[in-house]
Amino acid sequence: MGDDSEWIKLSIDQKCEHKLWKARMNGYEEALKLFQKIEDEKSPEWSKYLGLIKKFVTDSNAVAQLKGLEAALAYVENAHVAGKTTGEVISGVVNKVFNQPKARAKELGIDICLMYIEIEKGEPVQEELLKGLDNKNPKIIVACIETLRKALSEFGSKIISLKPIIKVLPKLFESREKAVRDEAKLLAVEIYRWIRDALRPPLQNINSVQLKELEEEWVKLPPAAPKQSRFLRSQQELKAKFEQQQAAGGDADGGGDDGDEVVPQVDAYELLEAVEILSKLPKDFYDKIEAKKWQERKEALEAVEMLVKNPKLEAGDYADMVKVLKKVVGKDTNVMLVALAAKCLAGLATGLRKKFGQYAGQVVPTILEKFKEKKPQVVQALQEAIDAIFLTTTLQNISEDILAVMDNKNPTIKQQTSLFIARSFRHCTPSTLPKSLLKPFCAALLKHINDSAPEVRDAAFEALGTALKVAGEKAVNPFLADVDKLKLDRIKECAEKVELAYGKNTGGAADKKECRPAAGKTPVLSGAAGDKDTKDTSAKSGPLKKAPAAKSSGPPKKGKPAAAAGAGGAATKGKKGSEIKEIFEPELSIEVCEERASAVLPASCIQQLDSGNWKERLACMEEFQKAVELIERSEMPCQALVRMLAKKPGWKETNFQVMQMKLHIVALIAQKGNFSKTSAQIVLDGLVDKIGDVKCGSNAKEAMTAIAEACLLPWTAEQVMSMAFSQKNPKNQSETLNWLSNAIKEFGFSGLNVKAFISNVKTALAATNPAVRTAAITLLGVMYLYVGPPLRMFFEDEKPALLSQIDAEFEKMQGQTAPAPTRGTSRHSGGSGDDGEEREEQEDIGNDVVDLLPRTEISDKITAELVSKIGDKNWKIRKEGLDEVTSIINDAKFIQPNIGELSAALKCRLNDSNKILVQQTLSILQQLAMAMGPNIRQHVKNLGIPIITVLGDSKNNVRAAALATVNAWSEQTGMKEWLEGEDLSEELKKENPFLRQELLGWLADKLPTLRSVPSDLLLCVPHLYSCLEDRNGDVRKKAQDALPFFMMHLGFEKMAKATGKLKPTSKDQVLAMLEKAKAIMPAKPAAPAKASSRVVGGAAPAKFQSASAPAEDSGSSTMEPKPDPKKAKAGGAASKAKGAQGKKVPSKPNLKEDDDKSGPIFIIVPNGKEQRMKDEKGLKVLKWNFTTPRDEYIEQLKTQMSSCVARWVQDEMFHTDFQHHNKALAAMVEHLESEKDGVISCLDLILKWLTLRFFDTNTSVLMKALEYLKLLFTLLSQEEYHLTENEASSFIPYLILKVGEPKDVVRKDVRAILNRMCLIYPASKMFTFIMEGTKSKNSKQRAECLEELGCLVESYGMNVCQPTPGKALKEMAIHIGDRDNTVRNAALNTIVTVYNVHGDQVFKLIGNLSEKDMSMLEERIKRAAKRPAAAPARQSEEKPQRAPSTNANASVLRKGPAEDMSSKLKIRAVSPHFDDMHSNTASTINFVISQVASGDINTSIQALAQIDEVLRQEDKAEAMSGHIDQFLIATFMQLRLIYNTHMADEKLDKDEIVKLYSCIIGNMISLFQMESLAREASTGVLKDLMHGLITLMLDSRVEDLEEGQQVIRSVNLLVVKVLEKSDQTNILSALLVLLQDSLLATASSPKFSELVMKCLWRMVRLLPETINSINLDRILLDIHIFMKVFPKEKLKQCKSEFPIRTLKTLLHTLCKLKGPKILDHLTMIENKNESELEAHLCRVMKHSMDQTGSKTDKEMEKGASRIDEKSSKAKVNDFLAEIFKKIGSKENTKEGLAELYEYKKKYSDADIEPFLKNSSQFFQSYVERGLRHIEMEKEGKGRIPSSTGISPQMELTCVPTSTNTVSSSIGNTNGEEVGPSVYLERLKILRQRCGLDNAKQEDRPPLTSLLSKPAAPTVASSTDMLHSKLSQLRESREHYQHLDLDSNQTHSSGIGTTTSSSSSTAANIDDLKKRLERIKSSRK
Repeated sequence: MGDDSEWIKLSIDQKCEHKLWKARMNGYEEALKLFQKIEDEKSPEWSKYLGLIKKFVTDSNAVAQLKGLEAALAYVENAHVAGKTTGEVISGVVNKVFNQPKARAKELGIDICLMYIEIEKGEPVQEELLKGLDNKNPKIIVACIETLRKALSEFGSKIISLKPIIKVLPKLFESREKAVRDEAKLLAVEIYRWIRDALRPPLQNINSVQLKELEEEWVKLPPAAPKQSRFLRSQQELKAKFEQQQAAGGDADGGGDDGDEVVPQVDAYELLEAVEILSKLPKDFYDKIEAKKWQERKEALEAVEMLVKNPKLEAGDYADMVKVLKKVVGKDTNVMLVALAAKCLAGLATGLRKKFGQYAGQVVPTILEKFKEKKPQVVQALQEAIDAIFLTTTLQNISEDILAVMDNKNPTIKQQTSLFIARSFRHCTPSTLPKSLLKPFCAALLKHINDSAPEVRDAAFEALGTALKVAGEKAVNPFLADVDKLKLDRIKECAEKVELAYGKNTGGAADKKECRPAAGKTPVLSGAAGDKDTKDTSAKSGPLKKAPAAKSSGPPKKGKPAAAAGAGGAATKGKKGSEIKEIFEPELSIEVCEERASAVLPASCIQQLDSGNWKERLACMEEFQKAVELIERSEMPCQALVRMLAKKPGWKETNFQVMQMKLHIVALIAQKGNFSKTSAQIVLDGLVDKIGDVKCGSNAKEAMTAIAEACLLPWTAEQVMSMAFSQKNPKNQSETLNWLSNAIKEFGFSGLNVKAFISNVKTALAATNPAVRTAAITLLGVMYLYVGPPLRMFFEDEKPALLSQIDAEFEKMQGQTAPAPTRGTSRHSGGSGDDGEEREEQEDIGNDVVDLLPRTEISDKITAELVSKIGDKNWKIRKEGLDEVTSIINDAKFIQPNIGELSAALKCRLNDSNKILVQQTLSILQQLAMAMGPNIRQHVKNLGIPIITVLGDSKNNVRAAALATVNAWSEQTGMKEWLEGEDLSEELKKENPFLRQELLGWLADKLPTLRSVPSDLLLCVPHLYSCLEDRNGDVRKKAQDALPFFMMHLGFEKMAKATGKLKPTSKDQVLAMLEKAKAIMPAKPAAPAKASSRVVGGAAPAKFQSASAPAEDSGSSTMEPKPDPKKAKAGGAASKAKGAQGKKVPSKPNLKEDDDKSGPIFIIVPNGKEQRMKDEKGLKVLKWNFTTPRDEYIEQLKTQMSSCVARWVQDEMFHTDFQHHNKALAAMVEHLESEKDGVISCLDLILKWLTLRFFDTNTSVLMKALEYLKLLFTLLSQEEYHLTENEASSFIPYLILKVGEPKDVVRKDVRAILNRMCLIYPASKMFTFIMEGTKSKNSKQRAECLEELGCLVESYGMNVCQPTPGKALKEMAIHIGDRDNTVRNAALNTIVTVYNVHGDQVFKLIGNLSEKDMSMLEERIKRAAKRPAAAPARQSEEKPQRAPSTNANASVLRKGPAEDMSSKLKIRAVSPHFDDMHSNTASTINFVISQVASGDINTSIQALAQIDEVLRQEDKAEAMSGHIDQFLIATFMQLRLIYNTHMADEKLDKDEIVKLYSCIIGNMISLFQMESLAREASTGVLKDLMHGLITLMLDSRVEDLEEGQQVIRSVNLLVVKVLEKSDQTNILSALLVLLQDSLLATASSPKFSELVMKCLWRMVRLLPETINSINLDRILLDIHIFMKVFPKEKLKQCKSEFPIRTLKTLLHTLCKLKGPKILDHLTMIENKNESELEAHLCRVMKHSMDQTGSKTDKEMEKGASRIDEKSSKAKVNDFLAEIFKKIGSKENTKEGLAELYEYKKKYSDADIEPFLKNSSQFFQSYVERGLRHIEMEKEGKGRIPSSTGISPQMELTCVPTSTNTVSSSIGNTNGEEVGPSVYLERLKILRQRCGLDNAKQEDRPPLTSLLSKPAAPTVASSTDMLHSKLSQLRESREHYQHLDLDSNQTHSSGIGTTTSSSSSTAANIDDLKKRLERIKSSRK
């Protein structure tokens, strides 16, 4: 038992892994106890066992396995990390537990599976169990089925997904094992319990016996819905509820309700697998279906029929199939085939469901037309087809098609259409059957109930009955007002019989409706038709005016009031009852009338009615009036009384007093009696006749108003208008219109027939009488209040003068809200229960108006020929087809939704290979949306979604066009259509980064504005998550931006749940993002509040406002009192703002408020602005980027301002009324000067708030804002503030929008502001923004932006053009072809301006232009050239305007006083020198320096000349101090520019370049004469400068120039100066870095490195004098870095040995000069072991210590290997051999000679004969000659002070050796004949001596090598500095633009003279001077 004791000591987890089963068993037991003990589910103990749990369940020992299973179950139940083990453990359970013989093992296995489901791991568990069903072992299969069954039974079908299980069921039923089949049967029964009949279709193909058995089992199941009995951890509330119910004795009813909630209705369709059928179509299907023989067509259709029998079809492109089936249905003569095709369509619709929706619009009209067939089987097939199709779309989408057929003459079509409508209604709910849909349907059906054919009538009754049942009486009754009682009863009867498709739910809804006070409804429906004598029950309630509380709250739609609502129902009901009854009052004969009148009037009164004496008539009228006043309402015979009044003389009464009385009595009767339309018709004619009467007019109007109140305004108005316009009297017409304007205000607009009105108004507008026209316009103004901007559409074809009057009237009305009705049934009751409906009514008006637009039917113009053109192979023909479509739509203006085959044709063009056609198609679709209006929604699925696909196009402009089109569509359709179905999610699924970012951007834009969205939005979420992890950064960003808006609609819970299917890492990331999004999630837009439902033209929906915005804009900006239209947009955003601010406006007493206002208005928050920028960068807040500001932007700005803007100012700023904005601006202006720092600290917020004001249409606010901006930017430039990128990008684009304002004053102000901005923001950056502005659709804006660009170029030169002058000019040139004349002119002027600055180069930069454009441009340039005198004048005019603040801000730009500045400027104009440099600030120098790097040679030369002036005068030269680096950077940039650009430019005159070179070199020599200035140059700058100069010396192109040699010599001189005068540390360091770079750069020429090394030698030679001024630590650090990059080994591999020798020489010299102390200077080196430097220094030190005797300096300088006297002969020989080898090599010949000379000088006794002996005669003479030459030079040099001359080495470098110099090497022994090369060589040496230039050299390194850039600079080169300097340069250049450098006055620079006594150099310099003088005189 020794073993035992070993494992007993082990820890639990070790025991569990022990190889002894007993040990493991013991471990499992202890683990079980431990797991039950641990309290904390998050304890770290759990993690120890993560990897072991699988072993627990898969233990190979059966006994231990049981214990392991128990422990595993406890673990899963208690550990919070258990979820991570799901997959492996369940897999283990399935494979290793379910096959165990012990029942206990299987039980535990099943329990573990269920426990995992409980801890929310249902999906992986189910996945593993389903895998288990494929196992070969039947035991395992049975156990898996049993587990699934138990899981379903306990957790229910919500948690256990049934689809995958049902998919495998049929396979299980086919198993050979009985046990499996039996278990499958039990599972099927369990599934049936949950989903009932949805299980039948998937199982229809199993064995019939089995099916029968199942049926028997299914019947036995209890009918009650099953309930979940076990709950997930997240469902604890449900669990508690369930337990309570159980405790309460399982209250069945209560449970039943819950059951409904818990058990989702499963759709059998969802459980089926989709079948792909398109590929299975017979190959010849499309041919056969067109065949002439009907049998062949039948075969084709039968094939389709077989395929579409599949209950679920896979989505695909069925367009072609639908097209041919539609053709068969519509055109085939064989009715049998029609029926068959209809069956196929039905099958397609059933199998595709919503995916068929896009084809519904094409098919429905055809099927409806085909109902003319009488054969029952055809009719039945068509009915089935159209019913199936209806379910795939919405009634809204096909309503137009249905209504179009309703007017068909064929009764069968009418009957079947009505029946179809009835069936469709059954599938609707009150929400899907809104009034806007009911109205046209009811109108059409009401015609049918009076049809002559009984079957049509019956069908119509059924449809109306269904509508009544579905929508409820309240909604339908208003449309049934004119229906008599019998018909009404019939409709009600039908309604009772209807059974709705949605069963109980809809019923419930209808019941709820009926729960409204039923009493209020019955009279409406059962009012007697002809029963005049019936006494109305509620007559006692008296005249209507006395019962205001009883008015129904929602204004009724068409005519009749809706069911009464609220408490005051009874009185209203009375009124309505009578009304409906009276409406049908028959016309009575005159006898009956007299009889009835005599019953209530005194006899004398009736007799005197037609008396000849007016006094008697008057007396009669008085009696009549008294009588009427006393009669009870119910007893008043209105018709009889008015008939009496109309009796002769009637309305022809001549006495005005009698007439006035008469009219007053009519009003009384109408008010007091039950006045019917019949009575009204008797009197109205007379009233209209008198309305224009001066004395009786007002009485006539009073009577009319009373009648309108009795018979409702819509009817009265229609009658009155038609009467007024059927007569000729203009006074009557104008007064009628005036009465109507007033009446509409009193009664409200509800129910009026806009169409009839509009036609009458049009007649009135055409009247000759001005009063009639004015009245008509006034009436239009009143209508505008209710209808909104769409009203204007009807009058667009009026004359411009009239149209402008109408616009002016509309403008007056803008911002006013329609008054609440005070009369008629629209008066509001106390309760506001029906606000929503009121609003809906109002919105409907707007919609109605659009519905009324006369729409043209264009389907007949869409011919087959046109369609084939659009699909032609030749793109030109396709384009022609598209052009035709454009013109068809343009001509039609407004079109009907039926566009035939056009939609399919356009759809194909959206993926045309020719992008221009794609764009054209998109613009057609945009046009189509505007033309078709809201009806475009039926094309969303088949055309709208393909537009979204185009958002994935790779071309930016195509995507932009697609986005504009989608927006135009969604404006018309709303978003519901787009979000329904899977289409959008399918688009998002495509992994196209462009598509994804555009689509997400669009959704992020639209979702926040919606109040609700279809549930299908959820389908997009998985794809949204994949976008969050997309490879493309933009997609990720857009997805993050859209996240909060998805969450706003779907809620955090749903979104978080959807992460379940992601990988664990992704899930964590996405959840973190969701948490972030939750924090910034906006609230859903509230339902617009009452007040705002009619801001700007009533409830005209937002889409019309935007559609007609251009029309509005032109005038509206002048309007003062008007709230922001943007606030009225998108469902009453204004109200939201109002609500929000309403709360915030302080309601304190005034005193308190005034106290508040005393403090500062901008509070400085430390780092506030920086934090805001960080937040915006980190996407914590929305980026300030929008087309129109949405609410969330405004809210965000408000929140950001809350901490740093005084409360009272903020309240003013965000008030809804513009006057408060003006107050805020006034306060800001007032505090501007006093709170500079505060303004600057809040600048970003101030600018953002001002951008919001740009979107207001109120001009006064805009002007104030611009005024403030001018002051603000003036202040900022005084403070020398620079705008940040963030401030600029969130402000400038919006300011530029305003450049396109129609008002001149605004444009001027904006331009002035843009000018001022250039002082605080670089013009080059401004350029980019303005360039963007040229892409606007607004032509004014384009033109102004182009002009502004011209001004920028004129003022700041070509460097301002971004990204490059070429690209910028190409962009500008595009506009030469603009369709707008002003834009064309602006573009031409701008380019002419550039031409003036830049010359002919412009044409090259512009690139290709069309001939027409080019000729225009050339013409314009010629014209500009013809008036040269005008040009400077223009410049001088423009310049001051350009920098409007120069003089004003003089004190800013100069530190000196202002006057001083202005005098400076004057001097400046006269002479371009820097006068009185001391008082001048750095800025002036900055500006001039910035011009040195100009791309324009003249500008640069002028700038250099000015700097030269300064440098030459010692007293002024120190002004350059502090600018040296800047100047040198500008210089070498110019050198680079010449090297890369100018030299390559064929067109440029090379003399110009030489001039420029001379100026540059002259300037530099002047600069490097002055040590104090020269020492300011920093290392990086010197490195780049040396690089530039050496490159120039090696530039063969320069040598080829006439005076090139001269230039190179001057450079030589300059280099010596730079080496001697610069800060020695800096220049040494620069040279080391340059050498390192040039050796690293593969492309660099060896010549380059060689020259750098020669410079280093020169420096080494200077070391003894300069060693004390050098920072050795830095130099040694550079050498260390050099040696690190180039260890000795690497250096030895170099082709040349110079580098290693140069380095050694340098170090040796330093060691020699510093001695052992040099080792103390290694302080800056962090890790000395990285290079060999220290070791090398130590070696040298040691070596020098060992050596005796000193070495001459000469030897040091020459870098020759040191040879002591002691050194052996062999060494000497080696050394000499080395030297001769050099002399023999082409490259190093000169150097070899120099070394040989030094050697001979040093060792005068050295013997070089042996070396010369073996060589050719030629070589010997060459060596001798060379040594002699050197000697002469040295002697000459001895006589010249060393500082001035050019070192011999430098001389040599300038003139690289010719290729054929040395033709032999040391080993060459054959004595060759002396060739011409020898003479050439001599000639060359002679020329050199005389200072003449040398012949052209051939051995040039390739150009590329010269251009090489240092490959890996290890020291920061000046480029780092360059960026910071450049921006300063550019800005200073832009600051100082007003220093106008007029070329005529510029003095070209003279190169500074060097004090040299050397004849050759002096001659050089004199020569230079002369040439400079020449240049100067030529330029004067």
